[in-house]
Amino acid sequence: MTATPLARYSAWKRRGDFIFLSGVVAADPTTGTIVSGFSDLPEGVGPTIGQTGEFSVDAKDGPILSQTWFVFDRIRMTMEEAGGGMEDVFKLVQYFRNLSDFPRFNQVRKLFFPDKPPVSTVVEVSAMMPSDDILVEVEATAWCPVKR
Repeated sequence: MTATPLARYSAWKRRGDFIFLSGVVAADPTTGTIVSGFSDLPEGVGPTIGQTGEFSVDAKDGPILSQTWFVFDRIRMTMEEAGGGMEDVFKLVQYFRNLSDFPRFNQVRKLFFPDKPPVSTVVEVSAMMPSDDILVEVEATAWCPVKR
């Protein structure tokens, strides 16, 4: 499932060779659920992003690691729908409820951008839609020439 708007706006728009993605959060508007931990991800993803199997560690790190993976996976799928890929993303704006989550976020982001990370802006905000359970939101800009 690609990034789906939570309200009346477009998930992405192409303008010439540029693709602009709206901010993506770890919420599924079709089910009304927000990713809150490793159990909300597809089987096998948790251990690849830091799941330890230790309750106290996973309870603390699981929400930001899981939401980060979900957000970047939706960006990946949306980029594919738009005719590109993660390698076309050159700019990210990342909004955090708490900047102390950035190191764990960055650990997962590296999985989606293993070679050259996009330029980025990081901002701490007081709240995000649709719920206080949202820890991170990411918007992306890509350069992906139209195939002629």
